[in-house]
Amino acid sequence: MTEVVIAGIGQTPVGEHWELSLRDLAQEAIQAALKDAGGLKPQALFVGNMLAPNLSNQAHLGALVADYSGLTGIETAAFEASGASGASALRQGYFAVASEMAETVLVVGVEKFTDTIGAEIEEALATETDSDFEAMQGVTSAAQAALLMRRYMREYQVPENGFSNFALTAHANGEGNPNAMFRKAITAAAYEGAKKLNEPLNLFDAAPKGDGAAALILTRRELLPSKTVNPPVKIAASAASSDTLALHDRKDMLFFNAAQISAAKALKRAEISLEQIDFFEYHDVFSIYAALQLEAVGFAEKGQGWKFAAEGNIGLKGKLPCATLGGMSARGYTGGASGVYQAVEAVVQIRGQAGKNQIARAKFGLIQSLGGPASTAISHILRQI
Repeated sequence: MTEVVIAGIGQTPVGEHWELSLRDLAQEAIQAALKDAGGLKPQALFVGNMLAPNLSNQAHLGALVADYSGLTGIETAAFEASGASGASALRQGYFAVASEMAETVLVVGVEKFTDTIGAEIEEALATETDSDFEAMQGVTSAAQAALLMRRYMREYQVPENGFSNFALTAHANGEGNPNAMFRKAITAAAYEGAKKLNEPLNLFDAAPKGDGAAALILTRRELLPSKTVNPPVKIAASAASSDTLALHDRKDMLFFNAAQISAAKALKRAEISLEQIDFFEYHDVFSIYAALQLEAVGFAEKGQGWKFAAEGNIGLKGKLPCATLGGMSARGYTGGASGVYQAVEAVVQIRGQAGKNQIARAKFGLIQSLGGPASTAISHILRQI
C-alpha cells in the first residue's frame, strides 16, 4: 500500500463554546490544518462525530462541514463509533490515500456538548452502551466505569487512591497545553479530597466533557508542497477490532480484548515491537480505562496497570510517557473528536513542537481510541520519517 503521511494539523481549544456551532468549530480546525499543510486541496472529507444527532439535532455532517468550509463538491462522509468516531474517520482517510482512491484527504473530528445540559447529555452518552440490557436499566457510562473500577480494585487489592497517578500525570501535562480545558496541575491531596461521582469513581477519575474540533490533512509523501516547513509524520499502521457491546456478555470484563487485538495488529503492520513505542496516547475518559489499556496492549501485567502508573512510569520522563499533552483528563473529553485530537497531539510530539511537554525520544507514538468500554478499539502508530 502507498505510504500515508500527515501533512497538516489543526485544532480548537477544548472548552464550553456556547457561542460556536458544530460547523464553526469544524471550520476553525480545518482552516488551521489546510494552512499548516501548505495549501494542499483535499478530494475527500471524512468527519468523526458521536452525538450531533442527539445533542445538536444535526446529522449529515459531511455535507454540512464541507459546505461551510468552502469545500462543496468533494466526497464527504461521517463516521460514528462512539468515542472512537474520530479514529474511525482517520482510519477511513488512511484507507483512501493508501489505496490511491484519493490523493489528499481531510479528516475532522468535531463534538459539541453544550447545545444541551444535564441529564440529556448523560442520556445521549448512554447510547454507546447496550440499550436493551444496560441503558434501559439506568446504567450510564460513568456508572459502568465505576462498576468496572470497583471490581478491579477488589480483584487486585488496589488501595483507595491507587488510580491517582493517572489524573496527577494528565493534569501536570495539561499545564503545558494551550488547547487544554484545564491547564493546572493538581495535588495528591486534591485527588484524595475530590467529590465522588459514582463510588469509587471521583471527579478526577472521569474526564470533563468539552466542545472542540481537530483536523488532519493526509496525503502521499511525493505530493507534499516543495516549501513544506513542518516535517511530515507517517501513519505507519492502522488497525481496529471490536468486542461485545454489553459488558455482561464478556468472558472477562476486566480485560479489554479489542484493545489487545487492535494494538497487536498495528504493531505487526508497522513491523516494530512494543518496546519501540516511545509514547502512548490512551483513551483516559475514565482512569480505569487507562489502566486496562496499559494491560491489554502489553505495557503492564494483568491487574498491574494501576501500579505501572503509580510507580511513575507514565510521566513525561517515565518509561512510557502517556497523555503527553494532558489526555482527555485535562484536555477534555470531546466525544467523537477525541481520536483526531490524539493524532494531532502525537504529530506535535513527533515533530518536536510540544514545548515544555516535549519528550526526549519521540520517534514512534501509539494512539488508541475506544468506543465505550473497548467495544470498539482503533489503534494507529505514527512515526518520524
